[in-house]
Amino acid sequence: MTSELLSQAASFIEARGLHLDDAQQRVLARLVDWLQARLRPVAWRRPAAGAYLWGGVGRGKSLLLEALFHAAPVQPKRRVHVHALLQEVQQRMLAHTGQADPLERVADELAREARLLYLDEFHVHDIGDAILLGRLLQPLIERGCILLFSSNYAPEQLCPNPLYHSRFKPFAELLQRRCLVQQMAAGPDYRTHSARHWGLYLQGPAALLEARLAHLPAAPQLHLQRRTLTLRGMDERTIWLDFAALCRQPLASGDYLQLCQRFAHIAVGELPPLAHCSPDEQQRLVNFIDIAYDSGRELWLQGQSSLDALCTGVAHLDFSRTRSRLGQLHQAQTESLAC
Repeated sequence: MTSELLSQAASFIEARGLHLDDAQQRVLARLVDWLQARLRPVAWRRPAAGAYLWGGVGRGKSLLLEALFHAAPVQPKRRVHVHALLQEVQQRMLAHTGQADPLERVADELAREARLLYLDEFHVHDIGDAILLGRLLQPLIERGCILLFSSNYAPEQLCPNPLYHSRFKPFAELLQRRCLVQQMAAGPDYRTHSARHWGLYLQGPAALLEARLAHLPAAPQLHLQRRTLTLRGMDERTIWLDFAALCRQPLASGDYLQLCQRFAHIAVGELPPLAHCSPDEQQRLVNFIDIAYDSGRELWLQGQSSLDALCTGVAHLDFSRTRSRLGQLHQAQTESLAC
């Protein structure tokens, strides 16, 4: 079974024109061995309930786990981004308002709907989100759900804010006890070599973006569940707004999910140097880029500075992932656009 699983996972990767380096091959082999033990346990051995793969940006964590997920002979199974899971769990809990242990009921539903659950980009900075995710882990494990996690952080580094870390520590210890924790060795950021271009970064005045989006009907506002966005333009496929509207008011991940579910093309103008932004504004941009990238949206950004200058000096813990993803935008300058 191991060789069959490994062959299927390798074929999934090769079909995408990709080749694993030695470190990635070793990790994939270890994950396949674990999954076989998890699917066919023996009496004297208790396999880990899940696999937790962490390491630097662009090292192929999501690729390896996606290949394992694809090859796993398990049904039903599901991959979900952590932001989408948080939104979903909160909505499901509302449906059980007034009932005993609503989170236990949500865990029942999730475990019934997915024997294998892959939580991509598992990271938490908000203490409310951290506690909610942490409390969800134990009942999912108890119900026999096979869990996969990808993260930029080791379990003990999750929820790094010192004000809250001690409250999340029991859940981090649960991950360490019940999961196979594997670190991806340091190495190149393969996103920098990727042929994927998921959008455009326009360096220059706001008029560059305005010229490309002049056809959009005027749409002064968009009402979300909790907030109202000031827009520059909108049609059925495209929304155009400025950085201030996107990141300078208290939008939540659920708001960004709603945008990405409704619009295939999102244009954001007038990005300032991000090091000058507040930590809250930086966090909102990180969340938005995560969700837009995972959703497969086409993203256009515009700023006066080069992308390198725009991103220089940002100290946010998760920004290395955001910078890697921004690097996959095609970059155009004023001179090239004028030709």
